[in-house]
Amino acid sequence: MTRFAPSVHGHGDWGFVNFLVAAARQQGVSGYIGDGRNAWSAVHRSDTARLIRLGIESAPAGTRLHAVAEEFIPTHVIAEAIGQVLGIPVTSVAPEDAEGHFGFVSHFFGQSLTGSSEITRSTIGWTPAGQTLIEGILGGAYTGGRRLMRPPWLWPAW
Repeated sequence: MTRFAPSVHGHGDWGFVNFLVAAARQQGVSGYIGDGRNAWSAVHRSDTARLIRLGIESAPAGTRLHAVAEEFIPTHVIAEAIGQVLGIPVTSVAPEDAEGHFGFVSHFFGQSLTGSSEITRSTIGWTPAGQTLIEGILGGAYTGGRRLMRPPWLWPAW
């Protein structure tokens, strides 16, 4: 069994960070909730793929693997990177206004969702080497001009 960080990120990602970028574009500001000190863990897609392969090849039966490369990224840091790459201001959003600003992702962005992969790393020899979440955001993983705002199965059939 594998537990994934809330952000499994990289080019082509349509998950939580993609929705944060969409909200920032729509609202004209990149927001974080409250003081922005809550935090997320993250892992690059390539590291996750390697972890799954290593788990299949070498993990003892019943092992729980944690796909976490970065344990603690404050949400205000995520918002600041999004604001920087989009060239828009960064601001705090009051918790009572979060759903209106972020949509459904506010229920996740307003929480600390962190984990550790220390045991996973020592059990199967996994070492994450992919880009960090902030490097990915600043490198254009979410602003490269591709249509990433919705999962493929929700795209129009035209």
